[in-house]
Amino acid sequence: MAFDSLSQKLQNVFRKLTGRGKLSEKDVREAMREVKLALLEADVSFSVVKDFINGVTARAVGSGVLESLTPGQQVVKIVNEELTALMGGANAKLEFGSATPSVILLAGLQGAGKTTMAGKLAGYLKKQYGKSPLLVACDIYRPAAIDQLKIVGERVGAPVFERGRANPVETAKLAIDHARRNLCDLVILDTAGRLHIDEAMMDEIAAIRDAVHPAEILLTIDAMTGQDAVNVAKIFNEKLGLTGVIVTKLDGDTRGGAALSVKAVTGKPIKFSGTGEKLTDIEPFHPDRMASRILGMGDVLTLIEKAQTAFDEKKAVELESKLRNDDFTLEDYLDQMEQMKDMGSMQEILNMLPGVDASKLGGMQVDEKQLARAQAIIRSMTPQERRRPDVLNAGRRKRIAKGSGTSIQEVNRLLNQYEAGRKMMKQFAGAGKKGFKKGGRGGFPFKF
Repeated sequence: MAFDSLSQKLQNVFRKLTGRGKLSEKDVREAMREVKLALLEADVSFSVVKDFINGVTARAVGSGVLESLTPGQQVVKIVNEELTALMGGANAKLEFGSATPSVILLAGLQGAGKTTMAGKLAGYLKKQYGKSPLLVACDIYRPAAIDQLKIVGERVGAPVFERGRANPVETAKLAIDHARRNLCDLVILDTAGRLHIDEAMMDEIAAIRDAVHPAEILLTIDAMTGQDAVNVAKIFNEKLGLTGVIVTKLDGDTRGGAALSVKAVTGKPIKFSGTGEKLTDIEPFHPDRMASRILGMGDVLTLIEKAQTAFDEKKAVELESKLRNDDFTLEDYLDQMEQMKDMGSMQEILNMLPGVDASKLGGMQVDEKQLARAQAIIRSMTPQERRRPDVLNAGRRKRIAKGSGTSIQEVNRLLNQYEAGRKMMKQFAGAGKKGFKKGGRGGFPFKF
């Protein structure tokens, strides 16, 4: 996951500080040296690291900190605030502009995940803002780029405008007219990328920008390319005048140097991050929440937002009624399982919990395939068996195991987990509105 390596190192440094009753200036400076090395190993720009360490040290060695009752915690608080400021301070909202349709131009090098991000962004803005997006294929050079955009467009329910290998500048202008005629209020331009910076590519993107006057010019950078991504961002910003950055593949980079450096180097905020391979794996970038994740403080707000998106409010109310009437079936269990899956990987969820270091949970690895096996088992049951698990004798369990491609032991384990979960959830429901409450969100006690 993003920042795992950096996060572990920083938490180790601050664990030493917070474990002491008093701190000297020497203690702080030694800790900052360790922080400096951790940031450099995370591929953060040297100039950014230097300014960051100087800023934190200047604040941390002040008498008000060293003489406080909790100097270690005060230092961590300062680092948290400085990290937040380094990444932009506050969440930078997407601007749609006053023109209709709004135009977003995506730029970036080949391989940064630009086409996939165009689909993710279309799906996100459609769901969260009620937009009617039109995806536009302006990449006429990469083989299958248009076909890829059509695939992601179909999956997120967004039409695609393309003209084959025709001039991309003309394609962009015609797409605006097409959007107006078809009542699309948002146009997302997927432009061509290259394996390296070249003048022809930059001139073409600049020509597209001048032709359609986008409200947003967003650069997609691959987090896993580290400092190279930051250098690319600097060049694109000088040529195009970026309005923001999208960091892709953040889930695959344990260092995070690109995300920590890009705002300081370019002055442009990170507006979104790609956090996985699914088309729903996109998040608005919140510097304060990311700083909390890095320092092991969790990210409860994002976790709540994910739950609110994944869990159906009407179903939560229905679930409460079923639990109160002892009518929670395996069908309901499967439904809760599928909603939980929509929140993302369990590893990601664990990383958002305050005080939980998912890398040190006894070496536990969350098996995402277990959800799929559980789904296969329940779907191999008859409707009667799902509603009345008490009828599942040895013969039926053997048939279910064979039909789902699992073992009888796995079937038995699932049924035991279901029964334990049913009892637990019934207790929550019986506890009144503290558990399941009207307008609240259903919980899911699936054990891994």
